[in-house]
Order: sequence, then C-alpha cells, then structure tokens
Amino acid sequence: MMTQTEIHVRLAVPEDIPFLHALIEASVRGLQAQDYTHAQIEGALKTVFGVDSQLISDGTYLVAEAAPSATQRTEAKKLQAGSIIVGCGGWSKRKTLYGSDHWTGREDALLDPFRDAAKIRAFFIHPDWARRGVGSMILKACEDAARSAGFARFEMGATLTGAKLFGTKGYVAVKPISIPLVNGESLPVIHMEKQA
Repeated sequence: MMTQTEIHVRLAVPEDIPFLHALIEASVRGLQAQDYTHAQIEGALKTVFGVDSQLISDGTYLVAEAAPSATQRTEAKKLQAGSIIVGCGGWSKRKTLYGSDHWTGREDALLDPFRDAAKIRAFFIHPDWARRGVGSMILKACEDAARSAGFARFEMGATLTGAKLFGTKGYVAVKPISIPLVNGESLPVIHMEKQA
C-alpha cells in the first residue's frame, strides 16, 4: 500500500478532464477485461463510462496524484509539479447512480441526506497503479466527505471489477443491474450499499 507522502488526493478541477479521459480509457481497457468482453468495454466507453463534469462542478470528484517513475515520466503526460493522475473517484449528492456526461439516464436532482444515500461514483485506477491502495484511499476520502455532508448511507452501481474492492470495504450487493449500451450489448453492474 502506498503512503500519503507518495500519493496525494485532491479535488478534481476542469483542467484535469483531458487527463481523466485518458486515465478512464486505460483503466477500463486494462483492468476490466477479465470481467467484460471487448464489445461490452467498447460499448460502455461510448455509453456510460467517462468523465462526469457535474461531479467536478459540485466539488465531489477526487483525483489521486503520484510522482511518476522515470519510465512513467517519459510515457505519461505530466501535470503541475511533475505529478501524474493515477486514479479518480467521487461521491454525489445527486440522484444519478452512474454514468458520464454522455449518459442519457441522468437524474441531477439533489438528494436529501436524511433520507437518501450518497452515491459513490466513477472510480477508475490506472492499471500501473492497481492494487496499491489508490482506490481505497479515494474511497475513504469520499466516504468521509459524504458523511461530513450529513449522509448516513452510501450506494453505488459497481462494475464487476470494482465490486471486488467495494465488497472488502463493507459494501453489500443489493441487486444486479443491466445497463443497455449503444452497440446493442449490455453491461452488468451491481447495486451495492453500505451504512456510513
């Protein structure tokens, strides 16, 4: 597991969006191939996976930055101070459970923290940084922020890949969801919940 000094979690800003697009594509193609077919992955990237700029505007989307190795420094696009974005994820106070800017099933109405669960959303880790604690660090920051905003429950539409991590963090599967994709495929995900 990486330490706080090696990885820094901060709020995402609009200037991160080009880097997030590249990270999300690398994450989905590199880490989800064991759980989804090539057609499902490509359809999901065109339908549901991607940047949700509403989360960035709401100040509820986080990125994890790390100092790149010498090899990564030459291969990756650099950000300020030479760091690279190695993961991202967020939480939402809006009704939409999953989906990017191009997802047509959005519900942007605000949630009631006393009645509704905060939505844990859009987690993607670069394959080179998988299983190094990045997702856990972002998840903890999201849960802490949602709890501070008054939410007592969390829920998500977890990919089959992400459900493995979230299950170890106390999330319980509620029901399967099948998301229709633009290429005629469907993407199975799992509705998961957790008490704060």
